[in-house]
Amino acid sequence: MNTIKKFSGYIWMLMAPLLILFLLYEANQKITTATEAVKSNVVLQWVIILLVFTPICIGFFIFGKYAIAGEYDHLPESSEEV
Repeated sequence: MNTIKKFSGYIWMLMAPLLILFLLYEANQKITTATEAVKSNVVLQWVIILLVFTPICIGFFIFGKYAIAGEYDHLPESSEEV
C-alpha cells in the first residue's frame, strides 16, 4: 500500500503543473476567440478561475511531495496516536 501511496504522490506532483498549463492554454484560447463585446467578461471569468485553481494545484503538489516523502506511511488508528 505504501508503494501505491508513493506512486500516487508522483501522479499528484505531475498533475499539478499540467493542470495549470491546461488552464492557461484554455484561457488563452477563449480570450483570443472572444468578440470585443464580451472580451472583458471572458477575461474576468478566466482570472477568477485561475485565482481559484492555482492554490488548489499548489496543494496537489504539496500533497504529492508529502506522499513521496513517506509522511502517509503510517496513519493513526485511534485518537490516542494523534
